[in-house]
Amino acid sequence: MIFYAARQPILDKSKKLFAYELLFRDSIDNVFPDIDGDEATSKMIEASQFNMGISEFTGSKPAFINFTQDTLTQGYAEMLAPEEVVIEILETVKPGKKLLAQCKDLHSKGYTIALDDYEHQSVWAHFYPFIKIIKVDIQSTSLDEIKTIITATKGHEHIQLLAEKVETYEEYNQLLQMGFEFFQGFFFAKPEIVKTKTLSPSQLAMAELLYETSKTELDLNSITSVFERDVSLSYKLLRYANSAIFRRRSEISTIKQALVILGSGELKRFLGVMFAITANPDKPTELIKLAMTRAKFCELVAQDIRSQLDVSIAFLTGLLSKIDAILDEPMESVMEKLPLAQEIKDPLLTKKGPMAALIKLVELIELAEWDKTNIVIEKLKLNKDKAVEHYNQALTWADEQTDLTT
Repeated sequence: MIFYAARQPILDKSKKLFAYELLFRDSIDNVFPDIDGDEATSKMIEASQFNMGISEFTGSKPAFINFTQDTLTQGYAEMLAPEEVVIEILETVKPGKKLLAQCKDLHSKGYTIALDDYEHQSVWAHFYPFIKIIKVDIQSTSLDEIKTIITATKGHEHIQLLAEKVETYEEYNQLLQMGFEFFQGFFFAKPEIVKTKTLSPSQLAMAELLYETSKTELDLNSITSVFERDVSLSYKLLRYANSAIFRRRSEISTIKQALVILGSGELKRFLGVMFAITANPDKPTELIKLAMTRAKFCELVAQDIRSQLDVSIAFLTGLLSKIDAILDEPMESVMEKLPLAQEIKDPLLTKKGPMAALIKLVELIELAEWDKTNIVIEKLKLNKDKAVEHYNQALTWADEQTDLTT
């Protein structure tokens, strides 16, 4: 059974990961509104119980999962542990005595309850003692309505406001000033300020190493010389190669020795972690994780369609597809400065060709726009189930890699 879901990060006001919302579909072909909320929730619970654990998809963070009145009545929420789920009551559920009793019961059992796409009505005040989070769609809620919600909840200090569909840093900053605690949307993936700046020597060295390791045949002398020009990178490479996870019998003492013993795959893994550290340490970890997920996804898909894509080039192109947001610079400006092959630059700049289509595919999966993903999948002649499986594998891999940096 393939788990068809996308996860969207929910960040706190410091832009640290708080939770993920899981957006379910039962296949790439079957998109909302063809599947109703009851079926979506039941299949999500089924997947978590019998196919994979929710924690495998969200790590140690809680999962926001949509619930309808019927799925609450059927007790689906209680099939998940309180610490791994936030019960998100859909906006289609009307406030009433039955729902209030369910919220009281779930609250008493330690569950966190959120109201989705909240539209203020005075009747919801009866639910406030049992509600922890109120989600506000800022694209469909006016500023005056937002202020009404803030005023209505002011006497309930335990209630936290979550802004969803936050697309710009301006929106994030405004809502932060208004008292919102959590934020959902792709604001963190866009450059905060468009500006020109020079790349540091470490960033240039990293770019050169990424390019060298994207080649089919590694040039150990070239790679060694790059490491030797950057003392910090050399130290980190030797420390990584000598770490306990490899269980080496003897200590590795030279750069070339480390490169030979690590091999291409492990070296690429190391550079992915270093990319996360050196690119822009001030950026949210989720943005770095997004880039690494794309890299691994592109690599896995490229292995299935080698006739169209080079595997190593695909990994690096996916990794760099968010470099503009990471460095806060336009893609054109970044590409001018990096010593990369044209076959890497072209898809990122022109948005044309199979590699650009693969980047577009993973963007659509991130947004859970399954109807559009189907079009790109057919264009690339991919197996639909395999593509989603690769995305899930890439998420897990990226989680593991970023855990090493924190």
